[in-house]
Amino acid sequence: MPIAIADPDDPRIEPYRAVRERDLVGRQHRFVAEGEVVLRVLLKQRRFEIESCLLAENRLEGLGDALQALPRDVPVYTANRRVMDAIVGFPIHRGVLAIARRAPLPPVEDFLAGLPQDALVVGLVGLANHDNVGGIFRNAAAFGAQGVLLDPESCDPLYRKAVRVSVGGVLVVPFTRAASADAMVQALAAASFDILALSPSGRELLSQVKPTRRMALLLGAEGPGLPADLLARTRTVSIPMSSGFDSLNVATTSGIALHHLTSQRS
Repeated sequence: MPIAIADPDDPRIEPYRAVRERDLVGRQHRFVAEGEVVLRVLLKQRRFEIESCLLAENRLEGLGDALQALPRDVPVYTANRRVMDAIVGFPIHRGVLAIARRAPLPPVEDFLAGLPQDALVVGLVGLANHDNVGGIFRNAAAFGAQGVLLDPESCDPLYRKAVRVSVGGVLVVPFTRAASADAMVQALAAASFDILALSPSGRELLSQVKPTRRMALLLGAEGPGLPADLLARTRTVSIPMSSGFDSLNVATTSGIALHHLTSQRS
């Protein structure tokens, strides 16, 4: 049965207090899922353990079917809008939150070894923008990528905004971190991946690339792009654009490239 919360200081909903501030300092191996679509995706995953849900009173009925998938010992708290806004620290328009535990990240070598023989992965280097990371995961999920690798400088995919922008894609596509961009490339090469590095100065056109059984698509941050030393020892690929304009949003770039590779493979 839902547990009604009338006091914003109720200790039972402490993990939801001051959501934005905690986004910055971390949640002790936990993360926040926000919105109905994301919650429904989370409920279908086995990688993450849901600890509790906090719903606005008017959202409870519409989510009744989804909440039946929750284990009986997972509490579902409800509150009116005023109390819920006071708990999280800002107007929470979607009225749907959940706290879940992170899954441990395996070493990149073990991660790649566990993928199927036919696999497409995405490697992110220096992507600190949560919107872009969320958008890339959304595309990776949409086009069936088997995994995402991140270097230490790329942002946390389970940051609340990244999860929301991905529409739950970060909960669907497995990911792990490499010790460095160099370690990422070395591990991919050792696992027999054909590595494509996206760059406006790429030596090949994306339209001319024929997919192989194991492919990795490397993406860098907007502006600096991928490091020069990485480009010098990988297969560089570009997407042709109108004359005088060579700037695509990196999430958009990922969608174009993933669509090409998966459609050609099909």
